[in-house]
Amino acid sequence: MGFELDDIDRGILHRLQDDARHTTAADIAGEVGVTANTVRNRIQRLEEAGVIAGYVPLIDYEQTEKSMHMVVQCTVPIHERGEAAATALEFDGVVAVRELMTGDRNLRIDLVAADTDEITAIVSRLQRAGIDVSEEELLKAEYRQPFDHFGADTVEE
Repeated sequence: MGFELDDIDRGILHRLQDDARHTTAADIAGEVGVTANTVRNRIQRLEEAGVIAGYVPLIDYEQTEKSMHMVVQCTVPIHERGEAAATALEFDGVVAVRELMTGDRNLRIDLVAADTDEITAIVSRLQRAGIDVSEEELLKAEYRQPFDHFGADTVEE
């Protein structure tokens, strides 16, 4: 069983998912009905428990010199999935790796590159590392939103 969340935790998670960069403990406190100090303590507790694993910016790669965002579907032996994921993360250009609970196409690798030659070089390195590339897809856009069940009903907006 995972970490047990109460309404305050869920409200904090909802607001952080919405915009962690521009949301202060005081903002959250007013919305979930506790003090800012309580929010800071709760966030620290959620971080220590591993519920909040980190904070990363959402980058629009199209606006950078690495304007090509490729999703590469790969297959590796199930018992090597974690090791293959760690190996892939070591390659320049790889920005995310997801282990999937399937036998085929069980590793999804997101990479960014300046051009198709750079993509080819990264994919070739993945293949030389024993990662079987099944499919490559050029990503046009990605959209995200907070998971509604994490406190949308406990936050006064």
